Amino acid sequence: DHFALFQLRGKRIGIVGLGRIGYQVAKRLEAFGCSIAYNSRKAKPGVSYPFYQTVQELAAKSDALVLCCGLTEQTRHLINKEVLAALGKDGVIVNIARGGVIDEKEMVRCLMEGEIAGAGLDVFENEPDAPKELMELDNVVMSPHCAVFTRESLLDVARLVVGNLEAFFSNEPLLSEYEDD
Repeated sequence: DHFALFQLRGKRIGIVGLGRIGYQVAKRLEAFGCSIAYNSRKAKPGVSYPFYQTVQELAAKSDALVLCCGLTEQTRHLINKEVLAALGKDGVIVNIARGGVIDEKEMVRCLMEGEIAGAGLDVFENEPDAPKELMELDNVVMSPHCAVFTRESLLDVARLVVGNLEAFFSNEPLLSEYEDD
């Protein structure tokens, strides 16, 4: 089985959305010996990874795309037929962003017809409903969108909220400023 033989070391990984989360994903993948490139609305100053102006160009130069961008009108169905074709029959798509970033019907078609090798999906376009076709494919790994729901992460979020409220009402800088990818 082609998908089961996928080795991470040496793979070219394209990160779509090199914000706070995308950057952390890139650092972890770099530790596994992957070469990283990215696409965001603009090139990030001080970032050594190659920047691609379009997701289609990034996909053409990647073995896998990891989606870490927000869902906006500009990113809805950003991963479309052309991007999936550029990723190619050996390419893998990993979505930890939002389901609507991918044209899900097109992705399902590409997976079923072997136009891409596989997908790792943490989110779906119409959560919690995933397309039935995905459940029958052996080249798809799905997980519920619940990684943040651990005891530790919920305590961290509560501490951050309280800290930000205290800072705001004391006219101090916030602990976590809003960052737009």
